[in-house]
Amino acid sequence: MNQTRAFLILAWLMVATLLWMEWGKEKSAPPAPPPSAVAPASSVPSAAALTAQPGVPGAPAAAVAAPATPVAGAAPATDEPVVITTDVFKVILRGGEVSEADLLRYPVGTEPGSPPMRLLAHDSTLYFVAQSGWVSQSGIAPTHEGGFRYAGDGRELKLADGAKDISVPFVWTGANGVTITRTYTFGRADYVIKVRDEVSNAGASPWQGYVYRQLSRVPRELARKGPFSPEQYSFQGAAWYSPTDKYEKRKFDKFSDGKLDKQVTGGWIAMLQHHFFAAWIPGDKDQGQFALEQLNAGGAPQYLIRDLGPGVNVAPGQKASTEARLWVGPKLVKAIEAQKVQGLDRAVDFSSYSIFATLANGLFWLLDKLHGLFGNWGWAIIGLVVLLKLALYPLSAAQYKSQAKMRKFQPRVAQLKERYGDDKQKFQMALMELYKKEKINPVGGCLPLLPSIIIFMTLYWMLAESVELRHAPWTLWIHDLTSRDPFFVLPLFNIAIMWATQKLTPMTGMDPTQQKMMQFMPLVFGAILAFLPAGLVLYQVANGGLGLLQQWITTKRYAEENAGGGGGKDKDKS
Repeated sequence: MNQTRAFLILAWLMVATLLWMEWGKEKSAPPAPPPSAVAPASSVPSAAALTAQPGVPGAPAAAVAAPATPVAGAAPATDEPVVITTDVFKVILRGGEVSEADLLRYPVGTEPGSPPMRLLAHDSTLYFVAQSGWVSQSGIAPTHEGGFRYAGDGRELKLADGAKDISVPFVWTGANGVTITRTYTFGRADYVIKVRDEVSNAGASPWQGYVYRQLSRVPRELARKGPFSPEQYSFQGAAWYSPTDKYEKRKFDKFSDGKLDKQVTGGWIAMLQHHFFAAWIPGDKDQGQFALEQLNAGGAPQYLIRDLGPGVNVAPGQKASTEARLWVGPKLVKAIEAQKVQGLDRAVDFSSYSIFATLANGLFWLLDKLHGLFGNWGWAIIGLVVLLKLALYPLSAAQYKSQAKMRKFQPRVAQLKERYGDDKQKFQMALMELYKKEKINPVGGCLPLLPSIIIFMTLYWMLAESVELRHAPWTLWIHDLTSRDPFFVLPLFNIAIMWATQKLTPMTGMDPTQQKMMQFMPLVFGAILAFLPAGLVLYQVANGGLGLLQQWITTKRYAEENAGGGGGKDKDKS
């Protein structure tokens, strides 16, 4: 296999991989809910029974009824909503439900006056809510659908200037003397809502109940923004983590692929989408039961992930409490790591393949450090290219040296082709003999391409998933590094760089068919890059530009040697 053929195989492999990614996205896209499909409240199915958790003092062996599965558009039967505004989001609470959440620092678009991103919503077509309530064998318990009543002053609250946090109280009082006080706490610059339930038993009999926390939504209808739109390819579905089985996930259209019934101590549950997610994080020592449900009410697909537990047994005159955190916001790596929750960093789903996920985490760490230095993600990407070029310099130097050496012997290869004519077998034998005699590795210039292709694919996932780069500008016409170049300037630059690189690359032993394929390669890659994120194309342009410069310097350095060997006569009679 000569160098050119190896290069062609690697190049077309890269093209095939990108096309396969697009095909896989089309095959696995979640079904879009019809806008008019809103199920009436009467269509809520009866709840399935879930077995009570073991290990709770006095826990009954009988099953405890699970909370009713919510239905898009059906408002919970509770008092008037409470609106809370902090420096990062605007949230609407309805007792046991977080019904709406606007992310104030993340506008929908880049144009001035663009509204904030609405992650949670009770609207039927954008339905995505976080809910929590209680179930009890006695049937006396508040659910997310009703029971909790607001116990504060005023229904429009705002985090005061200089205040660290703001608390919002709700109370449920049962006929059996049991009171549950729920407190939502919102912190400054914090996408975590702390939820604390305190159970007080002023009755004459013990009370046992089980807290549940769940996320329910209909899949988002994704607007098409090109065949390689990152949002189209990003994972959409449920995810969960347990200390034993680690990180697991399931796309919406795969919910029916086996029942999820997992006893977990610690862990978390989440619903993921491009750049944003919501997650319930129970206490580290809380024991829960994870479950998935799929509801097709009125023709609208609706999906739910639930954590039931922990159970509490409260004697008369006693109190018990349970706490959890609700993350509602962007996939910010540093903020997620600050939660110190095992496995929560996997919510930033760089790739389904562990090797790419590991590499992407490392590259993002380096990119983040460079961003701290330059203050701009575009220049950080260019800085990343420079560092990678330095790290891979020994490989690229060997590549360009091999190409320069191949260039030196092009006249002798031409003589061999002329000598053997159409006898390709004898020509290949003579060519291999020449390579062996002159100690030329015909694939030496191609093997260094493998790390570049792996890094390119890793960066695709990393740049597509990193919310830090969302709407991040570079310079002039690039206002969002995670969207395609609006004027296709960078893809055109890439075509020009590939064409110039081609002119410096020897075409030793290449037949006319291969020559035509090589001529079309810049156009093929240019067409593909036209639809990829601008940040990724910027990486490719910077990488190709530095590679071209290095190859030109190497070629110039060997120019005298090449000229000296170019006129030599082939005396090999084999």
